[in-house]
Amino acid sequence: MLRIVKETFGVGCGRRAVQGLALGASMALAGCSGSSLGEYPGYPSTPGGQPPVSGQTIGTGSVRVAMLLPMSGGGSATSIATVFRNTAELALSDFQGADIQILVKDTGGTAQGGQAAAQAAIAEGAELIIGPVFAPAVGGAGSAARSAGVPVVAFSSDESVGSRGVYLLSFLPRSDVARIVSHAARQGKRSFAALLPDDTYGAVAEAAFRQEVGRAGGRIVSIERYSLQGNDTSDIAAKAGRIAANAAQIDAIFVPAGNVAPFVAQTLTTGGVNLATTRLLGSGQWETPQVLNASPLTGAWYPGPDSAGFQAFSDRYRSTYGSQPPRNASLAYDATILAAGLVRSAGQARFSERVLTNRDGFLGIDGVFRFERDGGNQRGLAIYEVTGSGSRVVSPAPRAFGSGS
Repeated sequence: MLRIVKETFGVGCGRRAVQGLALGASMALAGCSGSSLGEYPGYPSTPGGQPPVSGQTIGTGSVRVAMLLPMSGGGSATSIATVFRNTAELALSDFQGADIQILVKDTGGTAQGGQAAAQAAIAEGAELIIGPVFAPAVGGAGSAARSAGVPVVAFSSDESVGSRGVYLLSFLPRSDVARIVSHAARQGKRSFAALLPDDTYGAVAEAAFRQEVGRAGGRIVSIERYSLQGNDTSDIAAKAGRIAANAAQIDAIFVPAGNVAPFVAQTLTTGGVNLATTRLLGSGQWETPQVLNASPLTGAWYPGPDSAGFQAFSDRYRSTYGSQPPRNASLAYDATILAAGLVRSAGQARFSERVLTNRDGFLGIDGVFRFERDGGNQRGLAIYEVTGSGSRVVSPAPRAFGSGS
């Protein structure tokens, strides 16, 4: 059963209460100690007095929430916009009695488009912005929303566009690194190396890697950055060779880029590295058939969300719309359910920083997550082991955040 659970601050309640939504079962969130929406003074119950809305809408609730999508972006951008819009519609159909109306606005995928879409949505009464998808549009929307005091829950994985009030729901490098390094350390790995792309992602991954290895009490033997030009793998081979030369001092090697992982594994093995003892560590980018079916990577570990929730969502989407949703479609579902759930459970504080960044977090299709005040997030991820014909879970995803985390 697919469910999203959130622990909110229970406005009007004497204690925190866990709220839950279950697909295919009861679609209502549990009330807070028996309270109802009517017990929150000033809680809007009708859309009266709100400005008129232009463009597409989903739902008829009294609380307006915008969803900013690259509808006119063309190509894959337009396809993503269609899927995310469908997903929001599906989420509202699953959440019976949701008191929100989603204002769908086009960003075109640009900074200017994001800013204009956010301004239009805010002028039409949006209290929360879901999206945009791409980093430039998030930057544009964020600037408009910040000045109006409207929070944003965006889908970009570029951490540079997150900030206070602009929260990223996507899978971020730092979550991957934190989970895989901490797991490796718990398995007795103490000496680490990394082979990272020489780009922005590599820089973010390196910063997180250094921090997490230090936090785990480990040491870094080597970090190599490689360039990749087309099909030329010579630089990767050279940098992997440098790591192989120090293999006797290394317990684990972090190779987050899935597109090069099989080649790196083969190169290290040829260079004399025993990957049965010197463990390869990956990232969420490894979740592809090309990686999981690569025999040189057998035994390697990588982090990822629990797949059961997405599979249930994917089946539901396919039966409704006749196509397979992309992996990131779950983000639009969770964001929509989050908005509807907070409207029902948190009263006038529904989209406040205090509620959105509560340390207990939320549980969605892809597992438990929580927003940080700086706009980033933390996710509870599982650890998978590559089998050469897929993968298997070796450490389940947590269902809640620890009291000290």
